Formats: sequence, structure tokens, C-alpha cells
Amino acid sequence: MLPTVEKDAGVSLLSRIPSAAYVLNWIFFSTIVILFNKKIISDWGFPYPVLLTCWHLIFATVLTQILARTSTLLDGRKNVRMTGKVYFRAIVPIGVLYSLSLVCSNLTYLYLSVAFIQMLKAAAPASVLFVGYAFGTDKYDLKVLINICAIVFGVGLASYGEIDFSLIGFLYQLGGLIFESIRLIMVQKLLTGKSDDPNSYKMDPLVSLYYYAPVCAVMNVFVALFVEMPTFKMADLVQLGPLILIANASCAFLLNVASVFLIGKTSSLVLTLCGVIKNVGIVVLSVILWGTIVSGLQWLGYSIASAGLVYYSLGWEGIKNACSQGVTMWELRGMNFRGKNLTAIIAGGVLITFLLFAWWSGRPAV
Repeated sequence: MLPTVEKDAGVSLLSRIPSAAYVLNWIFFSTIVILFNKKIISDWGFPYPVLLTCWHLIFATVLTQILARTSTLLDGRKNVRMTGKVYFRAIVPIGVLYSLSLVCSNLTYLYLSVAFIQMLKAAAPASVLFVGYAFGTDKYDLKVLINICAIVFGVGLASYGEIDFSLIGFLYQLGGLIFESIRLIMVQKLLTGKSDDPNSYKMDPLVSLYYYAPVCAVMNVFVALFVEMPTFKMADLVQLGPLILIANASCAFLLNVASVFLIGKTSSLVLTLCGVIKNVGIVVLSVILWGTIVSGLQWLGYSIASAGLVYYSLGWEGIKNACSQGVTMWELRGMNFRGKNLTAIIAGGVLITFLLFAWWSGRPAV
């Protein structure tokens, strides 16, 4: 559910915004955060992914505390039955896993191209499934396993075709996927555990950040003290500048806000397809901005993995429905003003994104 905003006027305003705008907003910030992090860590002379993640979490902790006291965006936390026992037995372990996932994901930027990272992320369903088998939350299903094997095969093909393959970068990305999978399984067990009302633990992304960010920030500070602080140079921080850091943390935070407003406005079908399109777009942008070389074998492998991911998420019926909806929208494009709005919004978003990163790519590396 969307947070309520000062009664009728706010609700009326939000209801007039087309669903496509929420989707585009989420795609935009998701893409911005990935490319922005890569720029900072690899190109702008700040090779401290753990410290960067720590900064994001401290920023998120402060902002969520402020929003909880000054807005209705975090009113969802009032529906969460949070106790000391639940916090230390569930929130803290999940927060630690979330932190490890973020750290591994950001460390990957030091070794792999953005394009290859996105290809590896297509293996996420396989990681979740195998972790689910290990935890006993998923039952063996031959059809699902075959589908997952197709995704793994596609990712393996893309990895084999990677020209600048880095084993340590690959292992960091694999670690990030595994930590994230364990976190998702633990959240699932929390929501389906013994409770009079399992819904009492459901949280939107912003409320989750409210609870997890402080734990993750503490965890990251501890890791950074031993991993990056011994080699940290203040000159690198000064060179990057506070404005870049604030802009980067703001984009990461706004991605969570965009996720909140997206909930309830679109179907899982739309989200799945948009997620795949977004990832393909990021691969293309990586080629444009960094001159990343993507081999034909990689494109083939990524196409197989993406097709497997869509089928895994939607099934044949879902794919048929998506195609049917697409044909209907095309046939009614002349009569449906929202179709025109959607085209204009997408075109504008793509143009803005391209111009912004074209400017960024022109900034000299430090």
C-alpha cells in the first residue's frame, strides 16, 4: 500500500500520475545508482567500496529517522510488531547479510565491467532456489530445476565469453548473490513463521531501510576499519568532493523511495519485464560509456539467461498475457492518450539518462 499523503489533495494528485511514470522512475534511479557507483569506484579515484556503502547506510539511517518524525512515508512501521527479541534474532542477522551483500556487490565494481555484472545478476533466481533447497523452504520441482539450469547455462556462456574475466571479481559477485539469497530466505521464514499474523512483519523498502540501515552501518564501519581504513587516503575523499558523495547517497536513497511508490501501482508481470529491459539497457549504457567490449557469445548467453528469467518469473501464460497486452496497447495507441504519455515519458527518460552519463563520461579520471 502507498503511504497516505495529507488526505484528499495528496491522494488525488498521486492517483493522476500514470503507472508508467512510477515504473520509469524506478528504472531511472536503479540505473543511475549502478552507473554512479561504478564511476566513483573505478573512474573517479575512490576505490573504497566498503566505505562508500557505509556512507550510503549512514545517510539512509539519518534520513529515515528524520522522515519518520516529519512525514507519513514511514507510517508503515507502525504496523510492524517489532520487539527486542524479533530485532536481535531476525533484523540483526538479516541486516548483517544485507550489509555483506552490498559490500560484495560494490567490491565487484573494482574488477568487472558493469555489463558483465548485470549478466551475472541474471543468476539470482538460481542462487535463491539452491539456498531455498538448503534451508528447506523450497521443494524439489523438475520443471523449475530445468528452467534454472537454462539460466545458469546462459550465465555460464556469458562468463566464458567475457574478455576481461576476473576470478576475484566473479567470486565477489557470487558471494553477493549468495548473501542476498540467504537474506531473502530469512525474510521469507520471518513472514511465514509461527505468528498470529505473519503480515505484522511485512515491510515496504523504506520501512525495511529504517530498521536495517543502522545495523548495516555498524557492520560496515567494523569491516571498513580492517579492510579499507589502513590504506585510505584523505586526498581521495577531498578529490571526490562532498557534493558527489551527497548526490550519490541521495540517488541510492531515492531508489528506495521510488520502490515504495511503485508498490501497488503495477503488476509483478510488468515489474519482471521492466527489470529485464532495465538490465539490458544498463549493459548497452556500459558499452556506450566505458567502451566495454561485449562478445557475441556473451550476448547469446545473456539472451538465454534473460529468456529463462522471464519464463521462470511469468510462465507461458504470463508471457502470452504480456504479448496480448502489448498488442492491445499498440492497436489502441491512437485512441489512448496514456500510450502517448508513456512513449513521451520513456523517450524523455532515455534522453535525460543518456545526456547525463555522456557528461559524466567526459569527466577526467583521477
